[in-house]
Amino acid sequence: MADSADHATTGSGLGPIAGYPDWPAFLERTPVPTDGPGIRPALARALGVRRASASDLRVEREWRAGGIHGRELTWQLPYGPRTRAWLLRPDDDGRPLPGLLGLHCHGGVRSVGGEQLVETNAAPHPSAVALRASVYGGRAPANDLARDGFVVLAHDTFSWGSRAFDLSQPTPRLAGLIAAREALWREEGVIPTEAERFDAVASLHEDSLAKAAGMLGTSLAGAVATDDLTALDVLASVDGVDAARLGAFGLSGGGGRAVVLRALDDRVRATVVTCMMATFASIVPAELDTHSWLLNSPGIRTAGDLPEIAASAAPRDLLVQYGEHDPLFPVEGMRDADRALRGTSGYRGTFFDDGHVSSAAMQDEARSFFAAALAA
Repeated sequence: MADSADHATTGSGLGPIAGYPDWPAFLERTPVPTDGPGIRPALARALGVRRASASDLRVEREWRAGGIHGRELTWQLPYGPRTRAWLLRPDDDGRPLPGLLGLHCHGGVRSVGGEQLVETNAAPHPSAVALRASVYGGRAPANDLARDGFVVLAHDTFSWGSRAFDLSQPTPRLAGLIAAREALWREEGVIPTEAERFDAVASLHEDSLAKAAGMLGTSLAGAVATDDLTALDVLASVDGVDAARLGAFGLSGGGGRAVVLRALDDRVRATVVTCMMATFASIVPAELDTHSWLLNSPGIRTAGDLPEIAASAAPRDLLVQYGEHDPLFPVEGMRDADRALRGTSGYRGTFFDDGHVSSAAMQDEARSFFAAALAA
């Protein structure tokens, strides 16, 4: 979670983008890439994606436990606070291994990002513990994949965790929404934790953030994709990573991020999308308020339907996992997406007797898929 004290001096006068004073200038001077095959240029334009470089990459600490060699990393993008990430690999002789980018979910939880996928030797963030218990079957997926023989990088993306905005000086509109939420908590007799309060405020802030992004020539999904593309660059550059064997995985909003990342970058050879696939027609307008701005990205349909965007990276391997009882997606919309993707080279779709989660069975299937696709 962003430290409001760190951004108090830079946040003044920036309103909804406090903590990111250099973001508008970066967007203004950096063009949207329009090269690439198929729908890639249209998708980049629709989302306002940029390419950025990480600088001042640091190893903040290291640990070895449970057969894993872990590192906590940070790096600096051209705008906003430093990115925090976790890099895991088997505690072995350092031979070149395939790399995986772990993309955390949205979940309405911005107090934590990549840490939800990772277990370290330090006391975990309470939000990471809660998410692992509620949607990851009590597991730390990045650790399991590292033990399987992958180098796994899980980072905080734009507006999450270390990349969160400074919300210590809310605009009058946001202050009014916060006051209403606090009144409801009092009525319900709820005393939120610091993390719970931050998550609630950050969710209220998302509308203004999406509005600012659009006016600056990007989108929430586009800004997230910029962070994710940079993280892929970092992963590919790590010693001991075979850059010809890279993959990505994610649940929910992380799955949507994986769809976009694979469509934008040919280096993603294998992708697992969990509980984040349906036709746009099945969720708009009926489920419009069910999903965040990360999925409801203005203009994205000009690039194609969600299954089309996923299929655009064929024949690279794609596993889509559907939850039969997922309350966030109509089951017919999921089945329509599956039908649209059938016949796409490299595609495999599996329906599970689950809700909106990454269950143990789903994770086990994903591990087997990556082992086969990337020959770990």
